[in-house]
Amino acid sequence: MLLGIIPFGVITGVAMVASGIPPLVALLMSLIVFAGASMVASAQLLASAAPAALIILTTLIINLRFMMYSASLRLHFAEAPLRWRVAIAYLIADNVYGLLLSRFSEHPKDEGKLEYFMGAGIVVWAAWQVAVLGGILIGAGVPASWRLEFAAPLAFIAMTIPHLRDRAMIAAALAAGIAVIAAHGLPLRLNIVVAAAVGISAGMIFERKKA
Repeated sequence: MLLGIIPFGVITGVAMVASGIPPLVALLMSLIVFAGASMVASAQLLASAAPAALIILTTLIINLRFMMYSASLRLHFAEAPLRWRVAIAYLIADNVYGLLLSRFSEHPKDEGKLEYFMGAGIVVWAAWQVAVLGGILIGAGVPASWRLEFAAPLAFIAMTIPHLRDRAMIAAALAAGIAVIAAHGLPLRLNIVVAAAVGISAGMIFERKKA
């Protein structure tokens, strides 16, 4: 899993600096936000001089999945003290969430959930911060022959495929992928917003058909 996180973190750091974000601000953004997909998207939007309202809307849509994660995690950590729930909220990431589900979805009564989550979350957080710092230091000076720009979509694909377990998820992913390519010519990176809306709609339609 870390083999996907590290190149994704590096390209995120490079993208933020290349978009004009000062290195110290980029590092603080990584520490405070800790959400790679929205960081990459916001960096690309900043580089294209998109309006602030569009940047906020895009990152909000991308990060809405964490609300769904929190609803699911409540089944496991609702009784945990507040300080631990705050730590969980900060450390939650797609891959950490996937690890927790794969371990405890079939055995919800097993002990050690908090310890398992914190162990996975801290390792992923540390690897991500080191990778982003490396990308920030490298900056825009990476040789084009390295083709690191492919690290981000490859990391997204690696994280997404294990979660495509039913028709609704597959339909949402395919619809969003087709939409983001078809709407590529839209200004201000609006193809991202269009793809998110199309993907969510497709997933909901197939979910209703299944019901």
